[in-house]
Formats: sequence, C-alpha cells, structure tokens
Amino acid sequence: MDDLTIARMIHILAIVCWIGGVAFVTTVVIPSVKALPSSERLAAFHRIESRFAPQARIWILFTGASGLWMIQRGGMWDRFRDLHFWWMHAMLCVWSIFFSVLFIVEPLILRRRFEFWAVRSPDGAFRLLHRAHILLLGLSLITVIGAVAGSRGFSPF
Repeated sequence: MDDLTIARMIHILAIVCWIGGVAFVTTVVIPSVKALPSSERLAAFHRIESRFAPQARIWILFTGASGLWMIQRGGMWDRFRDLHFWWMHAMLCVWSIFFSVLFIVEPLILRRRFEFWAVRSPDGAFRLLHRAHILLLGLSLITVIGAVAGSRGFSPF
C-alpha cells in the first residue's frame, strides 16, 4: 500500500468523524440543549462541547495534514488554477472556515461573548448557534457531495 492510499484513508476517516460530529451536534445536541430550561442550557452545552471540541480539532488537523500530503505528493497544486476542480476549492474553503472557527475565533472571541449572550438571552444565543451550525453543516454536505462527484469527473463548468 502506497503513501497516497494511506493518506486518502486517513483523509476520509477524518472527514467522516469531523462532519459526522458536526451533523450530530447540529441535529441532536443543540436541539436537545435548546429544549432544556434556560438556566441549564449553558452548563449542559459546555459539558458536551468540552468533550467534542478537542475531537473536532484533532479531526480537522488530520484532514488538513492528509489533504496537504495528497496535494503535495500527487503534484496537484495546479488543480487550484482550474475551475474543473472546483470541489478542491470547496474543500479548502470549508476546511479553512472550520479551522479558523475552532482554533482562532471560538477560543479567542466567541467563547466569552457567547457566554455573556447566553446568560442575557439564552433563546437568542442558542437560536443563532443552531443556525450557524445548520449553515456550516449544509456547506459541508454540499462540499462532500461535490468532492465525490468531482473526483468522479463531474463538473458544472
């Protein structure tokens, strides 16, 4: 088995765990937390988030490292200049959004602001959190579908 095959296996496993986790948080965890009494929501969310966020960060790193390995080792940098490989741009874009949120925006900005807002307006805070997750999940699923179709030759361009 060559290194590109191993990198692809790691890449797909990491994406399944990462996006699967996003789907679970979006469709199960946040709706469940929103159903709790307002006074319990923030604590419940932190209990769950403190277990999931480190896993999500690990899967994001594995996804990025394996993707970079495949691009470099496979000599695929030129694909980013060709719109027929639009799905590679989409993958990089979605990965960059999640990387930025999980490693920069959430720990440095969102965590404190969300806590403040969740205390003052729990309904509004969790509604916005849920909508953001729905948007990110939608972008992720479109990208997964596009990557599968694109890697099999489909191109709308």
